[in-house]
Amino acid sequence: MRRIVVIIFVLAAVASCVSIDCPVQNQVEYIFALKKPAGGTDTMGVDTLSVWAHRVGRKDTLLINRLCGVKATSFSVSASHMLDEDSLFTLLTDTTKQRWLDTICIQKTNHPHFESVDCKATYFHTITAVTTTSHGIDSISINNKQVNYDQTETFFLYLKADR
Repeated sequence: MRRIVVIIFVLAAVASCVSIDCPVQNQVEYIFALKKPAGGTDTMGVDTLSVWAHRVGRKDTLLINRLCGVKATSFSVSASHMLDEDSLFTLLTDTTKQRWLDTICIQKTNHPHFESVDCKATYFHTITAVTTTSHGIDSISINNKQVNYDQTETFFLYLKADR
């Protein structure tokens, strides 16, 4: 009798457990794809790329530290959770140590995304505008306004030919 009670208790406990599958790849990132002005994929063609996020009232955060970029065709950085604008500083450095520092400003709206109380808090975003300085970057355009778990290229980045 005692064995039956234990078995019933174990079965009830197992049946009451809920399995929540939090996304494993739950990074909300901007993906920058390098493009040629005439179309097609471009490469950085520089030695390294570094990217910082400007955090108002706090220290800037290094997101990419000297990515070897000669053959790189894209890079990604995390979006802030609740800021209405993300400011990114990019530093391109060639093999002769010549440098091009640019600022990319991304305006966005933030939407809380709920999976489960067992999963970490997440925000999805809608891009409303993007601007850049033009020292090493020629221009930038929005490819996908929705930033979420999808690994879709968010921006097309066009680098200057004379960099």
